[in-house]
Amino acid sequence: MPLPDPLTRHPIPGWKGTAFLKAIVDHPLIEVGDYSYYDDSRGPEHFVARCVRYHFDFVGDRLIIGKFVAIAQAAQFIMNGANHPMGGFSTFPFAMFGMAGAPPLTPETLSHRGDTVIGNDVWIGREAVIMPGVTVGDGAIIGTRAQVSRDVPPYAVVVGNPGKVVKLRFPPEIVAELLAIRWWDWEPEKIARNLSVIASVDIDALRAAV
Repeated sequence: MPLPDPLTRHPIPGWKGTAFLKAIVDHPLIEVGDYSYYDDSRGPEHFVARCVRYHFDFVGDRLIIGKFVAIAQAAQFIMNGANHPMGGFSTFPFAMFGMAGAPPLTPETLSHRGDTVIGNDVWIGREAVIMPGVTVGDGAIIGTRAQVSRDVPPYAVVVGNPGKVVKLRFPPEIVAELLAIRWWDWEPEKIARNLSVIASVDIDALRAAV
């Protein structure tokens, strides 16, 4: 059976709470890979408004989401626009309110930490918070309500506040092999033919599928 069209708005029959993000996100500073989805019983079409916070055009940072990413309801991506100026006595953003004499808000004065990057095949739990400039590696799991302020290694499991890596999902040699295989970059037809292998823990079968 072929994979669904990654531009399908509601890919689960009879359920409108899940949407492939490519079908609902139209923002020049947000990049989304195929088959990544957001699930929200209140309506996934509000992903950008509800989940991507303080994302101001003048800051210019990007949210990059890889392929096959699963994002649960109310996850939050805090962007660099949330930062306040810290170079003076006050952190109040006077310029935001048009107050005369206030220094302008720029990426430099807001301590720009770079783009936020979510790898491929990542699972982000309900109400998890990803802070500005964080990179989450391929295959990682971010637990419910975890607050992630540091980069996450590939295939790591992060829980808690502050978020901490509690384990790797697989031994380092298997992680290295999975990162080399990169099944998410295969053609959709090849992925569809090998779903049982991709969903297994049989590395020999996955090697053979390459």
